[in-house]
Amino acid sequence: MKTFRVVLAVAILALFSAPALAVDLKSDAFQVTGTVEKVDDSTITVMKGKERFHITKDAATKVTGDLKVGAKVTVHYKMYAVDVEAKSEATPAKKK
Repeated sequence: MKTFRVVLAVAILALFSAPALAVDLKSDAFQVTGTVEKVDDSTITVMKGKERFHITKDAATKVTGDLKVGAKVTVHYKMYAVDVEAKSEATPAKKK
């Protein structure tokens, strides 16, 4: 009977803690909604008003619906640094 209680307690804890541990992939993503201007195997170009967004995609990118030129889409994307080069600032001139 004691083993059953332990298993039951672990199951209840797992059930209630799972949503708290779930990762929302869109929470730290940006999004753009617009019209597809160009699409190929590695990029999608979306026009939002007069702004053009070139977004990289790959085989792992989840696509729902028919992705083609002229389609209205909402794209969730992330930006990250590939390389950062910091340069020291010039010393400000001293006031006289």
